Amino acid sequence: MNLCPSNITAIVGAQWGDEGKGKITDFFAGDSDYVVRFHGGNNAGHTIIVNGITFKLHLIPSGIVYGTPMSIIGNGVVVDPKALLDEIVYVKEKGVDPKLMVSDRAHVIMPYHIALDGALSRHQGHLAAGSTNRGIAPVYADKMFRNGIRMIDLLETDVFQEKLEKGYGFAKGLIENSLGQVLEMSQKDILTTYLDYGKQLAEYICDTSVELYNAHKSGKSILFEGAQGISLDVDHGVYPFTTSSNTAAGHISTGTGVSFRDIDRIIGVVKAYLSRVGESPLPSEIHGGDAESLREKGVEYGTTTGRPRRVGWLDLVQVRQAVRVNGLTEIALTKLDVLDGFKELPVCVAYDVGGERITEMPASLTYYRKAKPIYETLTGWGNLPEQIWDRGFDALPQNLKDYITFIENEVGCPVKIVSVGPQRHETIIR
Repeated sequence: MNLCPSNITAIVGAQWGDEGKGKITDFFAGDSDYVVRFHGGNNAGHTIIVNGITFKLHLIPSGIVYGTPMSIIGNGVVVDPKALLDEIVYVKEKGVDPKLMVSDRAHVIMPYHIALDGALSRHQGHLAAGSTNRGIAPVYADKMFRNGIRMIDLLETDVFQEKLEKGYGFAKGLIENSLGQVLEMSQKDILTTYLDYGKQLAEYICDTSVELYNAHKSGKSILFEGAQGISLDVDHGVYPFTTSSNTAAGHISTGTGVSFRDIDRIIGVVKAYLSRVGESPLPSEIHGGDAESLREKGVEYGTTTGRPRRVGWLDLVQVRQAVRVNGLTEIALTKLDVLDGFKELPVCVAYDVGGERITEMPASLTYYRKAKPIYETLTGWGNLPEQIWDRGFDALPQNLKDYITFIENEVGCPVKIVSVGPQRHETIIR
């Protein structure tokens, strides 16, 4: 069966990240010639389980596990060279020889970006987004300041030295004069260390935009892998409790150089309940026994940070926005097995804000802070039959099919992929 008939397919998160994009990407990657990351950095985390072996990836696209597709880190991604080198070693130790290309235009996370990240988080106080302290926001800021360093610069000593002098001086002034912190790593040490990283990564660095353009022209299958989710998008998310990049499918064009109009299929990954790492209001958040059950059964701990995730019931106001902004053609509904045993399943269909019914995500932080969930309660399905993935969609319990139909009707998008377990084969195509 051809699982990925479209020439270009995109997979994006429809919530707060951690929806199961890694598994869905891995599921489709076997029929793809290229798997591509287009934004974010090693603040993202994707977990894939194949034949009982767990892979935890942060930079390299999830398709690397197959070994056959070419994995591409696009220009919209920000790259920590040491983290990338460590991840290459990690997959090799697990028996995977990575086929990898890294955009020569991708920006480099420098040590002073990481130092700035921690200092800025403290400065932001209660409006802090719960940063991973990986330097993501500062490197994107430097990019816009035209103060950044790109992967190609690591291969050109004179240019790198010139850009480093400017970037280091700017960051040192901010860290020490404005934020009252100390930048401990010297410019000389950074120069030596990062030129060495460049030598180690030289074989992977190239013009990935041209590579993808030619691949598309020749009829190759390309799979775009998003990181995080729509509510973390710096434009469309719950600002300022967002990441520092655009997570929506529209960023594929700017993050890779591939035209958005060439994308045939956009799959939004929706977890059957809600989880969130970091701060921000969370209208459908729950506490107590149900929360602990979801957290433990769903292993809701951050792949990158290890922090326990906040959990809640499915929020369709959020998913509704994901369908609209991303132009989703279909939904992949994941972690349905985690809801086994619940007699009732509340689903948030709207917010009550001071007596007003809100069905779309508000830009107003005041509104979002005041939002109370309006629930529709559906009947649970007990426990899924063993090896249900082998029996197809029709064999699912009727209450589960009703749950899926309810979601489809509320958000106006079909559920075509159903995940009933963490491993690749525990997936049903409708």
